[in-house]
Amino acid sequence: MINAHVYDYVNVLDKAADAAWLRNEAISNNIANVDTPGYKRQDVSFENELARILNKVEYDNMDQRVYNLELTRIEPRVYTDAFDYSYRLDGNNVDIDTENVYLAENQVTYNSLISCMQNEFSNLRTAMGS
Repeated sequence: MINAHVYDYVNVLDKAADAAWLRNEAISNNIANVDTPGYKRQDVSFENELARILNKVEYDNMDQRVYNLELTRIEPRVYTDAFDYSYRLDGNNVDIDTENVYLAENQVTYNSLISCMQNEFSNLRTAMGS
């Protein structure tokens, strides 16, 4: 994390990109274990926690909320989804078609986050006059 407030949005985007990368790994593990008896799919918790903390901060605009955001309190967390639920006889709850959709969606999200970070750095370069 960069410790200057001009990078506040970049730091949030960076943290979100880390979560998307972790989610990609979880989805890849789910796909790799689609035929493993008893395997339970995994996912990553991040977006809801970020939204909760952003809404908890008592400022009127998003710039102030992001400025006062404590990113060290928000960490992406891998969790097992529907631990006791399985519609398959072998106890595995991975649906390959659903996982492929999640993977494609997550790849678009990750690429968008990287693009947004590049735009933020481009804006900073423009503001510095270089």
